[in-house]
Amino acid sequence: MNRLRIAITKGRLLEDSAGMFDRAGLDTEPLRNPGRRLIHEIPNYPLDAVLAKAPDVVTYVEHGVCDLGIVGKDTILENGSSFYEVLDLGFGRCRFALAVREGSDFYVPYKSRCVASKYPKVTSDFFAKKGMDVSVIKIEGSVELAPILGLADAIVDLVETGSTLKANGLVPIETICSISARLIVNTASMKVKKAEILDLISKCSLALETEGKP
Repeated sequence: MNRLRIAITKGRLLEDSAGMFDRAGLDTEPLRNPGRRLIHEIPNYPLDAVLAKAPDVVTYVEHGVCDLGIVGKDTILENGSSFYEVLDLGFGRCRFALAVREGSDFYVPYKSRCVASKYPKVTSDFFAKKGMDVSVIKIEGSVELAPILGLADAIVDLVETGSTLKANGLVPIETICSISARLIVNTASMKVKKAEILDLISKCSLALETEGKP
C-alpha cells in the first residue's frame, strides 16, 4: 500500500484534524504531542503528516510534495485552486464579513471607498461581483486598526463571534461567504494513489458522520 503524505494547518485545525483521525481509528499521538518536529509518521496507518502554515499547505499540495492537505476554505479562496477539493470537514467554521465603524454608511452613493484586508483577492472578487470599484489595501496584522486610524472605510476579515469587531467599534454589515476546513488532494496523486486516497477519504467521512454519537 502506497504511503500518503498529508499537510495539515497548524493550530486549531490540527487539533480538530487529530480528533477526526482518532474517530477514524488512526493513532494520533504524534500529532497531539508534536514537539518541534514538523513531519510525523502515523504508527498504524500508511500516512505521514506535515505540519505547516495554511498558505504552505496549499503550496505543498499544488506542487505534489504532499498528496493531501487540510486547510480552511479562506486560504483556498485566497491562494489557489489547482487541486481537488474533496471534503467539507465541517470544523473551523467562521465567515468572511464586510465590517465598518459603527454608524458609518459604506454604501453611500458617489463615494470612493477603500477596504483593508488580509485577503485582497477575496475582497477584490467580492466587490467585482457587485460591480463596485474599490481600492484594496493588504494588511498583515490587526486589520481592525485600519478604519480606526482612517486608513480604510471598511475591512473584510474572518469573523467567528464578532467580539473582536465589537471591542474595536466595528460592526459587520454583510456576510461574503461561510468558511470551514476542507480536505484537498493533489490531482496527480489522485491518479497514482487513488485507492489509498479514497480509503482515507472514506475513513474521514465516516468519522465526521459519527461525531457526537455514542
